[in-house]
Amino acid sequence: MPESGDSPATMSARGDDSVANGRVTSSDPAAIVSATGDDSAAVEIVLSGESIVGAAGFGDPTRAVAHLTDADPILGKLIATVGPPVIEMLGTHSIFEALAQAIVYQQLHAKAASTIFGRVQALCLPENGGLSPEQILSISDDDLRGAGLSRQKLLALRDLARRTVDGDVPTVTEIQLLDDDAIVKKLTTVRGIGRWTVEMLLIFRLGRPDVLPVDDYGVRKGFAIAFGQPELPTPKALAAYGTRWSPYRTVASWYLWRAAGLASRQAPPSP
Repeated sequence: MPESGDSPATMSARGDDSVANGRVTSSDPAAIVSATGDDSAAVEIVLSGESIVGAAGFGDPTRAVAHLTDADPILGKLIATVGPPVIEMLGTHSIFEALAQAIVYQQLHAKAASTIFGRVQALCLPENGGLSPEQILSISDDDLRGAGLSRQKLLALRDLARRTVDGDVPTVTEIQLLDDDAIVKKLTTVRGIGRWTVEMLLIFRLGRPDVLPVDDYGVRKGFAIAFGQPELPTPKALAAYGTRWSPYRTVASWYLWRAAGLASRQAPPSP
C-alpha cells in the first residue's frame, strides 16, 4: 500500500509504495502529472515516451470537470481553486515493460530506481529485442542482482517474465478488451504486483477514466484536506463517497492528489 506524503501533482511509478510538482515532458516515471494553472484550458492529456498504450482515455475532459463540479460542490471548490489539470501519460512498448519498470521502482527514490532499471535494460541486448520476458529469463541471477535488484524484485521480475511468456499477462491489444476489474484481477496474480500498481497502470499507461485508488495515501490525505476531515478516510469510506464522481473518478483522484500537494508546500516532502 502506498504511504507517501508526496502529492502526485507529480507521481512516481515506483510500485506499491510511492506517490510530487512541476511540468514533466519526458517518459521518466518519476513524475507523471502536473497542473498548468491555465484557467483557459479544460483537461489536457499529454502523451510522452516512444509509444503509448490506451491512447485517448479519460473521457470528455470538459464534461469530466463539469460533472465533478455538479456532483460534488466541495470538490467543485477545490477544482475552482486548483484550476484545470494536465494528466500526463507514460509511454511504453508493452504491458510487460510497464510492469517490469513498476517492480524495479518499488520502494526506491526515482533517481536510484532509474539507475537500476537502466542497468537491467543494458543487460538486454538491443539486437535481441531489448527488454523482453525472454531476455529477462535468459539473464543469470548474479547479473540481475549485480544490476542492483533485491532478491524479492528478482523473483518478481522472473515471475512476470514467465507469466508473460505463458500468455497470462495480456498484450497491449488484449488489454484494451478488458474492463478495469478484470485487469486488476489478472495482473495481481503476478508476484510483487499489487492493486495499487495496476491502478497506476490503468491511469497513467491506459488512460482509464474511472479509477479511484482508495488505498493511496495521497488520495486519502487530499480528501481529508479538501473536505476538512481530522483523519484520513478509510478506503471503504472513500470508495463509497467516490461513487458520486463516477464515471470520472480518475480526474477526481488527480484533484485529491493536488490538494495534498498544495498543503505540503509549506514543508516540501522528500522525493
